[in-house]
Amino acid sequence: MTENKAIWQQTVALIEPFNKKAVPLTEETSFATGLEWDSLTVMDFVAAVEDEFDISISMNLQAEIETVGQLVAVIEKLVNEK
Repeated sequence: MTENKAIWQQTVALIEPFNKKAVPLTEETSFATGLEWDSLTVMDFVAAVEDEFDISISMNLQAEIETVGQLVAVIEKLVNEK
């Protein structure tokens, strides 16, 4: 399994408890419009991601992440920088 696929699977698993509308997840799924998350949900989810991958996602970087695919790419980059 490639690192990206493993990160994708871990990320999807983290999203599931927050995916109240059971939206099918693709790389293009938007957190704001697809999943319809509010700011509190985003904060809780970011904390879960940071704990799972032992990374820190800056507020500036969080503002740039709009889709699940973008998040996976950022996680992969931050994990590889450790």
